[in-house]
Amino acid sequence: MNTEKINLIIAQPLFKEALAKIAQKEKERIYCRHDLEHLLAVARLGYIINSEENLNLDPTLIYAAALLHDLGKSTEGGDHAQKSAELAQVILPACGFSEAELKEIVCAIASHRRLSSQGDLSYLLYQADKKSRSCFLCPAASSCNWSAEKKNSQLWR
Repeated sequence: MNTEKINLIIAQPLFKEALAKIAQKEKERIYCRHDLEHLLAVARLGYIINSEENLNLDPTLIYAAALLHDLGKSTEGGDHAQKSAELAQVILPACGFSEAELKEIVCAIASHRRLSSQGDLSYLLYQADKKSRSCFLCPAASSCNWSAEKKNSQLWR
């Protein structure tokens, strides 16, 4: 993994600004938050899924997509996945990602709310994002709008 590129992402002023805006918007939120802890959980789970399913995806791309996938929550209106993809298009070139890497990451971010074909970065990001939530321990689970099928009733399924 190219840790230099990942460290450049988290050092980007736009990344830090977006996380601060999300924290402010979600300070009273009783449901899952979209903070750095969540972003890192998605990255780590993505790394595990990549290994377990032998997807052979680049860990640098997994971490980049995971760190950027919810930044659109910092903006007003519109689909946060699309807004996150737009922010990624600004952040990634400044961190040394190639045009091909940027395209793959942005596509995964833009589609992370729907399950895609198995084996690509979009599929991995969707799976890791959903598995990152500890619904079985959440005190707000009974009022959450996620369906029972979507909620994680166990640590790993």
